[in-house]
Amino acid sequence: MTTAVQKITLSSARDIPFNKLVLAQTNVRRIKAGVSIEDLAASIARRGLIQSIHVRPVLGADGNETGMFEIPAGGRRYRALEMLVKQKRLAKTAPVPCVVGNASSSVLAEEVSLAENIEHAPLHPLDQFQAFKELREKGMSEEEIASAFFISVNIVKQRLKLTAVSPELLDIYADDGMTVAQLEAFSVSNDHARQEQVWEAVRNSWSKEPYQIRRMLTENTVRASDKRAVFVGLDAYEAAGGEVLRDLFQSDDGGWLQDVPLLDRLVAEKLKTIADEIANEGWKWIDVAVSFPYGAANGLRELEGMPVDLSKEEQATLDALRDEFDKLQAEYEEADELPDEVDQRFGELETAIETLQARPVVFDPADKARAGVFISVDADGSLLVERGYVKPEDEARDAPETDSEPGVAGSDDAATTGSVQRSIVTLGAQSTEPEDDDEDAIKPLPDRLIMELTAERTLALRDKLATNPATAFLAVLHKLVRDAFFRHSSQGVAMEVSVRGTVLSAQSAELRDTPYARSIEARHKAWEARLADDEAHLWDALAALTDSERAELFAHCVSFGVNALYERADRSRNGAISAHGVEQRLAEADHLARILGLDMVEAGWRPTVGNYLGRVTKARILEAVREGEGEHAAQLIDHLKKSDMAKEAERLLADSGWLPEPLRLAHLDIGAAAANSDDGGEPLPAFLASDEQDGLAEGEGEQQLDAAE
Repeated sequence: MTTAVQKITLSSARDIPFNKLVLAQTNVRRIKAGVSIEDLAASIARRGLIQSIHVRPVLGADGNETGMFEIPAGGRRYRALEMLVKQKRLAKTAPVPCVVGNASSSVLAEEVSLAENIEHAPLHPLDQFQAFKELREKGMSEEEIASAFFISVNIVKQRLKLTAVSPELLDIYADDGMTVAQLEAFSVSNDHARQEQVWEAVRNSWSKEPYQIRRMLTENTVRASDKRAVFVGLDAYEAAGGEVLRDLFQSDDGGWLQDVPLLDRLVAEKLKTIADEIANEGWKWIDVAVSFPYGAANGLRELEGMPVDLSKEEQATLDALRDEFDKLQAEYEEADELPDEVDQRFGELETAIETLQARPVVFDPADKARAGVFISVDADGSLLVERGYVKPEDEARDAPETDSEPGVAGSDDAATTGSVQRSIVTLGAQSTEPEDDDEDAIKPLPDRLIMELTAERTLALRDKLATNPATAFLAVLHKLVRDAFFRHSSQGVAMEVSVRGTVLSAQSAELRDTPYARSIEARHKAWEARLADDEAHLWDALAALTDSERAELFAHCVSFGVNALYERADRSRNGAISAHGVEQRLAEADHLARILGLDMVEAGWRPTVGNYLGRVTKARILEAVREGEGEHAAQLIDHLKKSDMAKEAERLLADSGWLPEPLRLAHLDIGAAAANSDDGGEPLPAFLASDEQDGLAEGEGEQQLDAAE
């Protein structure tokens, strides 16, 4: 005989006036969490009470119902309704939808309260994102959605952005296959195929942090802070059809420009337009590039232009600005702190005065006919025009070039207008060493890379020496003593002391924008402005300087004689330096660096893809990370492709203080080699080893140098 299943009876529902409801002390919610009471009240006012309140009759002492009802589950809804009543937006007797439980039920009121809060399943974030998308598609604006759910517009934009990720990745996120932080990283790109490709690359890797996903999605883009992007402007780039990738979840420094060829074309076109305008000024040649290497104007004579005089109106304006500045300065001279409006006015006056004082320069037409202009983009993205440079081959020409003579080689777009030689716009590109992804062995550093690194060190050493007059005097005295006491090294000329600047034939594209390069350039221009205009009055100008000023100028001039460059030795001695000479030069450079206290890290050198990490093998990159950040950091990137590994190594080593061998002091390398000599440690790097130390025949050494390239 079967037993009949007992049927469940659900509690009845009915409307109860609000003033008949009271909160029960059995409600388990004690701590504020979730949507605020204010936002819940606003939601009820907009959409009504979506969910009924669970109540139980209140019994009197005699066990009979009193007509009041307590609320064990739904207290927040009650408080929201209470707020609306106090605001007189809801009547005290307004009917409230309620589910009425049995007052004598065996189920405790606390159990009902706890069950309602525990069994309430929160909405999956993806469902919320998709719901926002549906509201947007049905005509609600982002602002209206934000207002309806009492959140910021930026949050709405973020959640809508997530729905634009590949549906395949959204399904993985819905199944808890990735974190919301990883999903946010994928939203940087709009290319679903690329998103899926990156996920396949990292899904089985234990290292799949959001930053790595962002980096992989933006590896072929250009930062909005790049000087090319600043020069062109985002508006012009987007107007030309370019797309800017934005990260709505982290600071993205303006985003990433996705179409790099388009950006380069816009830069070239803008530079060409500017060059065409400047060509009308009558210059013989105009060289145009995104950037020129450091020392591009070496060997060229710079013309002295005449500043344009101020007009009467400009002079009157300048006098008025100076008077106002002087009055403010006198008024607030004793003040400990300037009021904000006064401080702002000081800044405005200084800017206006500097603008008026920065007069344009005019040149003699005859000089312009033999001189030229460099046009490039400065490090901050501004236009850099450097006028008035005469090439040595043009010095002897007294007449302007005719239209039939050739201009600067490089393009078929050159044209002449009258006697004006039109410029040829070329965007120079620096050659790079070929990648060797298949070679994982630690090979000797390529000669060109060592030359570029030592070029950086030479420039930093010059900058350091120029700020240390005592050492500069000693360096020159050392040269004089060698001439006086070691006659085999002297040329026998009556006390000939000269500073011969060394041309940095091999250098990275970043050298011109390094801190030490800019420091030298600023110092040189400052001295140029103070010295006599012509050589005839130079002695009087030097005599007028104080002792300390002469010492500073002496140090600056001597610094140009520093040569700490590595060069490939010519064993046949065909006019080039020998291997022993290179070794001696580097040893003296180390000695000078120790005296000056030169630290390339403090000088501003950091390993980047351009100046080191992208130029060496994967084994070298891992070695650098291992030395700078430890074995764990090296393991984080050892599975990456070389290009990705170099970019990630740049981030890891940014603040590590790591330096490649050519930038370290020699005694540190020698000490390390000596410590490892008994256990089969590696020999000294090739750029420090002499012929004798190498223990190689001339042919073997030459073959080793060839392999390094």
